[in-house]
Amino acid sequence: MDSDQDNNHQEETRLKIYFLPNLVTAGNLFCGFVALTKIVEVDLNSDGYHRVVQHAIFFILLACIFDLLDGRVARIGGFESPFGREFDSLADIVSFGVAPAFLVHRIVLRDAFVMHPQVGWFIASIYLICGALRLARFNCLASEAEITGRNTSKDFVGFPIPMAAGLVASLTLFLLWWEQQGLSIGVWRYGLPVILLFLSIMMVSEVKYPAFNSINWKTKRSFTKMVIVILLIGFFVVAWEVIFPTVLPTLFTGYLIYGFIRPRISKRLRQRIEEELEDEDEDEQEISGTRG
Repeated sequence: MDSDQDNNHQEETRLKIYFLPNLVTAGNLFCGFVALTKIVEVDLNSDGYHRVVQHAIFFILLACIFDLLDGRVARIGGFESPFGREFDSLADIVSFGVAPAFLVHRIVLRDAFVMHPQVGWFIASIYLICGALRLARFNCLASEAEITGRNTSKDFVGFPIPMAAGLVASLTLFLLWWEQQGLSIGVWRYGLPVILLFLSIMMVSEVKYPAFNSINWKTKRSFTKMVIVILLIGFFVVAWEVIFPTVLPTLFTGYLIYGFIRPRISKRLRQRIEEELEDEDEDEQEISGTRG
């Protein structure tokens, strides 16, 4: 009898490590490491340094895609676990904390503060620390929700660090593209450190943003959406060299601004924008309540 209880206790305490979602998270971490390696090795005095930095930015953006997929794979397959959440945070701090901070410091901050280089690395470190604090708070809130059994909010508290990294990477990509056009960056290079500090504040703020796992991907207009997505993908493939540097910063900035205007718009409009099935969720809760 005691042996059966010990076996049950061992099964309950055994870590649940699911292969597929953690493999996707490993892809996130790998992309972050490759991006960081390219940033460290790039020779800024060489003629082709733009291409190397663009590759690093590409891997940061690719890490964003992996981060978006690992959570969905875990939820769809029922593979969510504390181990996966912690592993995801460790990958995020490399891909979306260290890599973007080092990218901005190497490309912009080091030259922007030549007389006072400590200002550059201090600004980059603030971004990294705030990103780590944001991830730690997210894990604490998730653990508390598991203990209490209540998780009513579908929102992110504070600007998500993958979106912050995407905005930083896309803006850096835009500056490189602008410079490649033979145009001078000038005083605009000082705008990126300000944005970096602003994103640091936003990550640890109380501003709420919709989570991607609450977006409805199965709507009645799925055929129309599929056609639009296919056309957009084709358009991006054909003109990616111009679209990526110009459109991506707009998309990430739009998500950043949406957190401010979201509480000020009507609930109906907010549901249409985010495509949430709140009515169906409420119906399911009522049905489950009557069955209980």
